[in-house]
Amino acid sequence: MSGLYAISDLHVAFPDNRAFVEGLRPESGGDWLIVAGDVAERFDDVEWTLRTLAGRFGKVIWTPGNHELWTVKDDPVALRGEARYRRLVDMCRGLGVATPEDPFPVWTGDGGPVTVAPLFVLYDYTFRPDGASTKKEALEIAHEAGVVCTDEIYLHPDPHPTRDAWCDARIAYTERRMAELEPGTRTVLVNHWPLIREPTRVLWYPEFAQWCGSERTADWHVRFGAVSVVYGHLHIPRTIWADGVPHVEVSVGYPREWRRHRETPPGPRRVLPPPAEDAG
Repeated sequence: MSGLYAISDLHVAFPDNRAFVEGLRPESGGDWLIVAGDVAERFDDVEWTLRTLAGRFGKVIWTPGNHELWTVKDDPVALRGEARYRRLVDMCRGLGVATPEDPFPVWTGDGGPVTVAPLFVLYDYTFRPDGASTKKEALEIAHEAGVVCTDEIYLHPDPHPTRDAWCDARIAYTERRMAELEPGTRTVLVNHWPLIREPTRVLWYPEFAQWCGSERTADWHVRFGAVSVVYGHLHIPRTIWADGVPHVEVSVGYPREWRRHRETPPGPRRVLPPPAEDAG
């Protein structure tokens, strides 16, 4: 039986994670794989990973995380912001990998038909720590605590003036696209950052939540007919329910993280047909 699977935060710059990807195989030839961001920082590592997976799975669907959007010094592809994202999209299209800029693929296997919607929605600093009512105050609290996301150095929003301005543009674009779906369309929503704030409540450093999503997407799973929401970013793989919809984090994470619980990284999580714990 074929299934729709999902994984994120592969971080293949780490040799153990790259070896994991080299050994990753589908359960059946008809399996689809969602890759929900943070494959790697370097363009060639992202391309290698998606090429490898696209050669094995029936369909691969990708949406970017913050790490793909970084512009790091040792990457020959030195593009920034929107231009970097568009180059990644072009690369994916050459591999037959679906992106947030392409027609949404429809899963017709067990549990379908379901429209799989890869979304690229950033964050807008609205998951603020206690005591902050503005972005400025939230950032001040983070700096005082010594908890500042590396995005502030490497994730450039060009040509947008700020990352939250880029997020505004992505939310508007995504809402227009989702509004074009036929009424009653069942969806799997895929975004690197969680669409609701609840998953961030367990962060060791609550100041980091402001780099983890937007309050403006909190009702999307209801508005857009989601049977499941897939996300990553937090490196806390689990399922949280909201309004009867499972929000499933599918992160692999860094070796130092997954080794706390296992000898090998966790494999892809089945989204459809839903595993028993997510069946509702």
